[in-house]
Amino acid sequence: MISIVIPTLNAAPTLGPTLGALGPGVADGVIREVIFADGGSTDDTADIAEGVGARLVAAPRGRGTQLAAGAEAARGDWLLFLHADTRLSPDWPAAMRSHVATRPDAAGWARLRFDAAGAAPSFVAGWANLRARRLALPYGDQALLISAALYRAVGGHPPAPLMEDVALARALGRRRLAPLACTAETSATRYETEGWAARGARNLLCLSLYSLGVPPQRIQRLYERSDRR
Repeated sequence: MISIVIPTLNAAPTLGPTLGALGPGVADGVIREVIFADGGSTDDTADIAEGVGARLVAAPRGRGTQLAAGAEAARGDWLLFLHADTRLSPDWPAAMRSHVATRPDAAGWARLRFDAAGAAPSFVAGWANLRARRLALPYGDQALLISAALYRAVGGHPPAPLMEDVALARALGRRRLAPLACTAETSATRYETEGWAARGARNLLCLSLYSLGVPPQRIQRLYERSDRR
């Protein structure tokens, strides 16, 4: 039923837990295939794909370009876009079956949480979930389930280096987005490295610049400078 598309770029260290969390879907029979949409990895990503029976699709580097390439290669009626450092909760197959049965006209996003304890992770995850629910702006680390037909109808992911998730959410609109009854736990590493407040502020700045019409390529330079600090 579902083609799972994971954008990868030297993601070998995080792929094990991400793939392990897909186990309930294997047992449930909801997974048709797993696709690594790879942007030129030089680590063990290709070996991991071969070892787990995933398809590896090469694409120009850039999350939007990679996701679009993975979707183009997918054979499932439904697509699940999942970051390489994000793990779904064990109840995800039932949540997605329920969504397919009740909201086939909409895309679904999972509740976000981080693999870290404390007030800062809880606050950032809470804001992300509020943003997704109230502003209809789920980010890619919340996973996204969408029918292949709807994905094509709204134009899919744009070939952008970032903000591809925001662009797709806006193309869908509030009425075609709905929460899934499962959780996506994502890595807190970048927040812990940069600082929760600093990274949160940077992400908000990037979203604001994008909303003002600044091209994603220019925003990417800000994003990458922050990552190199």
